[in-house]
Amino acid sequence: MLLGSCFVENIGKRLQENKFPVDLNPFGIIYNPASVATSLMRLLNPEPFTPEDLFEREGLYHSFMHHSRFSGTDEENVLTDINRRLHHSSSFLADASCLVITFGTAWVYHLKSTGQIVSNCHKLPDKFFHRTCLTKEEIVEQWQSLLQELWNRNSSLRILFTVSPVRHWKDGVHGNQLSKATLLLAIDELCRLFPDRLFYFPSYEILLDELRDYRFYATDMLHPSEPAIEYIWQRFAEFCFTTETHYLLKEWEVIRKALSHKPVRPDSDAYHTFITQTLLKIEQLQEKFPYFYVAQEKEILLSKLE
Repeated sequence: MLLGSCFVENIGKRLQENKFPVDLNPFGIIYNPASVATSLMRLLNPEPFTPEDLFEREGLYHSFMHHSRFSGTDEENVLTDINRRLHHSSSFLADASCLVITFGTAWVYHLKSTGQIVSNCHKLPDKFFHRTCLTKEEIVEQWQSLLQELWNRNSSLRILFTVSPVRHWKDGVHGNQLSKATLLLAIDELCRLFPDRLFYFPSYEILLDELRDYRFYATDMLHPSEPAIEYIWQRFAEFCFTTETHYLLKEWEVIRKALSHKPVRPDSDAYHTFITQTLLKIEQLQEKFPYFYVAQEKEILLSKLE
């Protein structure tokens, strides 16, 4: 399971492409440690969301605990989608072997009417919120108790922390640096408290210190470019994967590229031969790694032969 900022979206999609069983951001993109912690607590205690948990603005229903990808014009449909994902992800977390957490910022927005720290402001005016910056101590205290609760439910769960390399310029240059430093110090403290169960992957440092050229940034000069994401993914794979997994993914990459091939003449003998060879490669891969699920891909290729 992966939760947090848009960095886990990039890594999570790479994992999905490579056939890992993944649950990616069950509440949508979340940036701050307090909201990530609240989301995990809700997964541990999956009390269904009700109409009182939503608010309506300009014809759309939103949840302060969810990203806008869950928003919609029909209140009942929004609740159905939210609760269906809550139920699925709660079960998934109970059996997950690894949890990847990415913090984006230590700055949080409190809803003035309730004091609640929101995961997403949904473009409401500033007057509805007041903003504070979490301290290292606040993050560590909240996560210490949460981690114990997670391990009480799933004793084999390993947790990997990262800090998003995306700069939050709206916090100001200095404010962004203070925020990232707070996140790094909090994660370092947690890893020292639980050295056998917590790990840290330096995505923040890789982008800022190894990939300093501007070609590694998108057009907004804040988010990593596609070459940077691919580089960090390769470093992530080196850090996390076993030798067997590297070997499997190398063979799968050849098949995956073949699956995405778009022929000029799909009815040609040459293309049918290409499909037959790809099916043979899939069968050989399955013989070596029986747990690697590729039934759907085989069906797609067989339908093209027909």
